[in-house]
Amino acid sequence: MIQYKSIGLLALAGFTSVVSAKSKVQPTPAVPNVVLILMDDMGYGDVGCFGATGYNTPNIDQLASEGMRFTNFYVAQAVSSASRASLLTGCYANRIGFANALPPKSEIGINPSEVTIAEMLKEKGYATAAIGKWHLGDYQLFLPLQNGFDEYFGIPYSHDMWPVNYDGTPADKASNKRGAIYPPLPLMEGNSTVRILNTPSDQNEITTLYTEKAVKFIQKNRHHPFFLYLAHSQPHVPLAVSDKFRGKSGQGLYADVMMEVDWGIGEVMKALRQNGVEKNTLVIFTSDNGPWLCYGNHSGSAGGLREGKGTSFEGGQRVPCLMKWPGHIPQGIVCNKLASTIDVLPTLSFITGAKLPTAKIDGVNIIDLMKNRPKANPRDYLLYYYNQNSLEAIRKGSWKLVLPHPSRSYVGVAPGRDGFPGEYAHINTGLELYDLRRDPGEQYNVILQYPEIVKELQPIIDEARFDLGDDLTNNSGHNRRKPGRFVKQQ
Repeated sequence: MIQYKSIGLLALAGFTSVVSAKSKVQPTPAVPNVVLILMDDMGYGDVGCFGATGYNTPNIDQLASEGMRFTNFYVAQAVSSASRASLLTGCYANRIGFANALPPKSEIGINPSEVTIAEMLKEKGYATAAIGKWHLGDYQLFLPLQNGFDEYFGIPYSHDMWPVNYDGTPADKASNKRGAIYPPLPLMEGNSTVRILNTPSDQNEITTLYTEKAVKFIQKNRHHPFFLYLAHSQPHVPLAVSDKFRGKSGQGLYADVMMEVDWGIGEVMKALRQNGVEKNTLVIFTSDNGPWLCYGNHSGSAGGLREGKGTSFEGGQRVPCLMKWPGHIPQGIVCNKLASTIDVLPTLSFITGAKLPTAKIDGVNIIDLMKNRPKANPRDYLLYYYNQNSLEAIRKGSWKLVLPHPSRSYVGVAPGRDGFPGEYAHINTGLELYDLRRDPGEQYNVILQYPEIVKELQPIIDEARFDLGDDLTNNSGHNRRKPGRFVKQQ
């Protein structure tokens, strides 16, 4: 039974560090440090360099001016757990048995046999840390220390999965659904809970605390290759911001949160400079999916793309991405080619010389895009999967073919306000074709004008259904793997 420690947020000390035999491997001096920053529910239009208005994100925008901005960058699924599993393993989530957003005490989680970015890089002598939201299972075998990370500090799942009502009051266990299904929200260090977050105000310092932990990790490992996975909890609801940023934007709480996150990223970049490692560090900044639009003024912007989180339309899966690596990635470049979070692992394998997993992955090496090499096009197509294993769309080049499927929609229903959610609409799509170069908002179905494109994409669809399966057509797939499973002791 876990004993909860009652200590203040700002009084927390350094990480609990677990050093495995792998960490004793002598590091290769030439390999770069890697800082991977993942936002939660941040939309395509939520940072300045992607069109945000009304507030400023100067530190994030500086990553764009000093590096590369990817305008056609995608997550593998438009929901938290599936997206994060894909990022860390280089696989479509359904290949490794992941779907949706795992609830607390889920009996499935990441399979110990899957190789994460952290496990891959530890073979090259990297120090590794995960800071922030995990969401790949909260039983101990699923947590970061058991999956390649030396250090962990953060929350094990989404911070709205707690016994607190939308108005911030405690949820009664006897009469309230949230109180009945969600346990207290733990803040963890290593494998242990160090504090229970009981009220909205308990989360106000979380962005600052993540930032402080990230800076300490950089300082501690400045003479050693490191991989820092900084997975912010914000701007997912419930929004939380410290007093130093509350009201600062003049544009509401969401803008305040984005300004604080931007400040935190500035502190991380400052730490890289002050510790003399900026020039040998690859920084990647992106989001786990699009905005949760039913929360109205507490949600972000899809930047003109269609729909948002939980859909296979562009607003759900296309996310901002910035990469900076001095001397390797040219400054101020815009990349319009197709790329995805599942491409991060194989690209880091190539850059560091670390071995790829032996099991099949779906990512491709995008170093030629990062180098801005002429005619580079490493990713020919992208599959849009959702739910357990539903193939809902495919993109090749500028063409996107939407396959018939049921979907949530944010259109035609009133959004929520001030932390309360609105309702979803529900639609059934037909077979629809969009030219995303001319129509990124997916408003004009041109399937009757271009039947040859549908014919061109059909073999890729058939191959995907054989390989990964498709619940919509009752295909189980031939090359899917099982997730990890927690077996309760009798």
